[in-house]
Amino acid sequence: MTDTTGASCCGVSACCTGAEQAVDPASTAEQAKTDAGCACLTEHDTDAHGGTHTAPHTAPHTAASDDNFGGAGGGLPVVVIGAGPVGLAAAAHLAERGQDFVVLEAGTRVGAAISEWGHVRLFSPWRYDTDAAARRLLEPTGWTPPPADHLPTGAELVRDYLAPLARVPALAGRIRTATRVVAVARQGVDVTRTIGRDERPLLVRATGPDGTFHDIAARAVIDASGTWGAANPLGHSGLPAPGEDAAAPYLTGPLPDVLGRDRARFAGRHTLVVGMGHSAANTLLALAELAAAEPGTRVTWAVRGASVARLYGGGDADGLPARGALGMRLKEAVQSGVITLVRGFTITGFAVPGDGPVQVTGRTPDGEHALPADVVVAATGFRPDLDMLREVRLDLDPATEAPAKLAPLIDPNFHSCGTVPPHGERDLAQPEAGFYLAGMKSYGRAPTFLMATGYEQVRSIVAALAGDREAADAVELDLPQTGVCSTDLVTDDLLPGSAAAEPGAGSAAQAETGGGSCCGGPVSEPVTVGFGAPAGVGFATGVVHGYSGDAEREDAEREDAERGDPPA
Repeated sequence: MTDTTGASCCGVSACCTGAEQAVDPASTAEQAKTDAGCACLTEHDTDAHGGTHTAPHTAPHTAASDDNFGGAGGGLPVVVIGAGPVGLAAAAHLAERGQDFVVLEAGTRVGAAISEWGHVRLFSPWRYDTDAAARRLLEPTGWTPPPADHLPTGAELVRDYLAPLARVPALAGRIRTATRVVAVARQGVDVTRTIGRDERPLLVRATGPDGTFHDIAARAVIDASGTWGAANPLGHSGLPAPGEDAAAPYLTGPLPDVLGRDRARFAGRHTLVVGMGHSAANTLLALAELAAAEPGTRVTWAVRGASVARLYGGGDADGLPARGALGMRLKEAVQSGVITLVRGFTITGFAVPGDGPVQVTGRTPDGEHALPADVVVAATGFRPDLDMLREVRLDLDPATEAPAKLAPLIDPNFHSCGTVPPHGERDLAQPEAGFYLAGMKSYGRAPTFLMATGYEQVRSIVAALAGDREAADAVELDLPQTGVCSTDLVTDDLLPGSAAAEPGAGSAAQAETGGGSCCGGPVSEPVTVGFGAPAGVGFATGVVHGYSGDAEREDAEREDAERGDPPA
């Protein structure tokens, strides 16, 4: 840009006066300064590795640009997206290390997503559900830790942990609810601009309760916004089925409150549950209980695979007894006929009538089949919202949409047994300096996230942001042991480890002692926010051998059918 005035700085003339004008007459003064990567005043800010660089202040406060939350020295804050367990854990660690930060939450209160399934009980007890830094902030307030072995509901997790944590002095006033982040970018440049990129602050654009847009300049961003609300479609190949959008009035989310808030929608009606994860199990068992109390209530469970053994769990030998009990209850409900199981059902379309049930069409091994339903529960899992991140540089695995270094550890095609390896800032760092995915969103489409892992992720990230490289790299996890980790095929729906299981079938007991275990010894399976059932206990998200295990079981079942063996 040519200086036609002889007195320009940062792309403008008469710098820092009321007479600022862009050197380029086609640009505004504000845009010229932004394009030049600087403003009138600069301050030294600490980058993610403890060094210093010169970072511009944000633009003056207007209806469309927020303040920079600068603390002592005028530094920019770390922006945490999401006020769930992992987001608030990040805030707790930032507070402990004296870092400036702000938390942006789309919901009207902390833990808003969890509150939507507050009726569900976690299968992991309190000892694994709270973060260490958060506990240290809570204890001086008189907070008493809940019983370590108690299994909290989602509502209890919010009431007894997240809500008190949000009120501690170090966090209170730094959490903005009803503030939805719509984009993250690098201030003044789009994703194609490379030169000088890392010397500019990150930019977080959000809408407040009144719909006004706010731009916040940040020295780092931790996206812990999760995946709730971004459900996978019901159709095959990762795509919505034809007619799925039109069928929306018949569809529910993955965790309806069947026995409480949403009871009237299901009582006396036919519900089709689609999916084979923890949320499907929760809803199925709730519906089974409802069917016993409400005449005319019918339940159909449709799955794409040929086997549901992995969802039945490890029975009495399961290292998490609550989960094992749920597996047995689900199996009993299917065998008794309370739940009608349809295997090998791939949804190909929806036909929406003027009135009456929706017709869900699917491809099966016996040809096309239609299932009429009054309500369809879409329990098909989640995927991350990446649209808001189009202007930041990401290195994501093409399959899981998780950070590339993390993906091999959590790939659901193969990952299922043993301990989730500890991982931290180095595994989560992105090409966009200072930007991190954390918590459930960091797992992308993989359904194996565990809350304890999220806590360790943000502890490591915050240590790196504070310049403590040694602490950032010292990652470890403390997980409970469980017994679902076997290399032996499960060729039917017998519960591994139950009395009915054949010898050598890879029981949970074998896994715990090392026999048949792919881990060669005592193992731990991912422990996460499981989603429970009427008894109030939840399911794990880990799967035995991932999708590859499903394929093995389906192959074995086809061989059984060819030999004339009866189906499970």
